[in-house]
Amino acid sequence: MSTSTRSYRKSKSISRNYRSPSSLSPNFFLGEISRDLRMGSLSWKHHTLIQALISRGPLKEKEFHSIFTGVTGRNPGAAKKIFDKYLLEINKELSYVHFELRACRDQYDGQVCFGVVNNVSDDQSKLGTKYSVPQIAFFKGIIEAIAQDEAAQGCISSFDALNIRLENQLPSEASSSQQQVPPAFKNFSMSQKEKTLDELVRDKWLCRTREGNIGLGIRSLLDLRSWFRNNDVPSCEVCNEAGVKADLCPNKGCMVRIHKYCLKNLLSQRDDKVCSGCGKPWPLGRITKEEAVEAAVNDEEEENETQATAPRSKRRKLRSHRDSAENRSSQASLASSSGTTGRRVTRSVAHLS
Repeated sequence: MSTSTRSYRKSKSISRNYRSPSSLSPNFFLGEISRDLRMGSLSWKHHTLIQALISRGPLKEKEFHSIFTGVTGRNPGAAKKIFDKYLLEINKELSYVHFELRACRDQYDGQVCFGVVNNVSDDQSKLGTKYSVPQIAFFKGIIEAIAQDEAAQGCISSFDALNIRLENQLPSEASSSQQQVPPAFKNFSMSQKEKTLDELVRDKWLCRTREGNIGLGIRSLLDLRSWFRNNDVPSCEVCNEAGVKADLCPNKGCMVRIHKYCLKNLLSQRDDKVCSGCGKPWPLGRITKEEAVEAAVNDEEEENETQATAPRSKRRKLRSHRDSAENRSSQASLASSSGTTGRRVTRSVAHLS
């Protein structure tokens, strides 16, 4: 038996025996913590928040805040200190079993998400028992192709994803010899890749962009933070998180990259619209008509949600504010039609605390 075959079987055995958040039921997870930790310091409210994240997977900030309000009767926006206190208390207990309740931004829409993650640094362990070794190798090949893209587009085409070669995930000496490639890798068909791709998207390890490309899902952005750092994925100049999908400084020789939502917030707070790396102007401000309309629609949807819960005395002010915002968007789109197409500007979101 060759060395590569033995190591392959060993890794498969380890993978099958490892449990991860994605493969555990809420009852099992809470039962394990109850036996191992001093759960007397956590109330049923803490338990409910943990269970919601484990059973539903990563949640958008709005969803998690809604659950928090339903459980505690407090609004996280108005009672931020209480909200933060709950998270600190939960993380203090989860740290004993190397888990963490973590927040990060979805790099594709800028929204904050919350999830319970495994702090073990091995990226393969994150997928736990649900995926086979060939599926893990397939997933790893995809995240490497996306994360190591120098253009920081944050995605690859479905065609490129399906043509990932699993043998490239083996040690160099094993991948160079077809005889040492495990049969499970050789027999991993195109239909199996398509099925695995759909599974990874459904489980939020990957996502499909509006253009139909394959990007990193929110679970990967939450769980693989250490993997990004260990593999030298360039970080955002502003938030220091991995710049998987980001804007690059257009000036030659400058390696600065910034998430689109970080860039908008940064430049809106500064008078000088320059790159912090090279000191040269960073072009921003011209948007296309379609982008202006999209921004106006997004703002209108958000304000409509606010109006639904706002007192009547405030609704007139909100309506007039929305009308003025639409007028500014129209003026911006008209101005951009006579110039070159600028970079996409997304709707700003609240900063993480």
